[in-house]
Amino acid sequence: MRLIAEEITQVDFLTEEKNGKKSHFIEGIFLQSEITNKNGRMYPFKTLQREVAKYEESQISKGRALGELGHPDGPSINLDRVSHKIESLKEDGNNFIGRAKILDTPMGNIASSLLSEGVKLGVSSRGMGSLKKESNCNIVQDDFMLATAADIVADPSAPDAFVNGIMEGKEWVWDNGVIKEARIAEIKNEIDHATLINLQEKKLSAFEKFLKSL
Repeated sequence: MRLIAEEITQVDFLTEEKNGKKSHFIEGIFLQSEITNKNGRMYPFKTLQREVAKYEESQISKGRALGELGHPDGPSINLDRVSHKIESLKEDGNNFIGRAKILDTPMGNIASSLLSEGVKLGVSSRGMGSLKKESNCNIVQDDFMLATAADIVADPSAPDAFVNGIMEGKEWVWDNGVIKEARIAEIKNEIDHATLINLQEKKLSAFEKFLKSL
């Protein structure tokens, strides 16, 4: 069995206000079955249906369905990296439509800040399972286990927004002393000395180091 993650970028991020307090939500397709995705994998509907039912019973209904910001290395949830709570996951044809609330946590606040900076975010499911090659795609096998229906992942514009935040001294980048001044100076120096050829690579590296340091 191996860690399997699937990214979906076309989800909606909503802001709702209640009693003067704003909350941010993610809504859209979290899981897809019976279609070969961009990673060349296909999930049988029955497999996902079973796993979603288990996930609903053991995680969502108990308020424990959490997700992280970024691409975690394993199937377990790291509580210090949680950014949102999944509130529902409903069957819709061969898809499963989810809704999640972005939480007031360090990672949740970063996700909210990225959104306010105009960064497009998506979701990525995470699970463990084995694959079997058939024709031109890999079929996810019946041993698949869903770890989380949705982590929040960023499109390629996120490193740009992050680096711009550092350069402009945006508070969200180093809120709660997450990034020390010496580290900010180091990142600024790396970006200032980057060539046009490796600038994007340096930005991506800085963003990944930032997420791992939290």
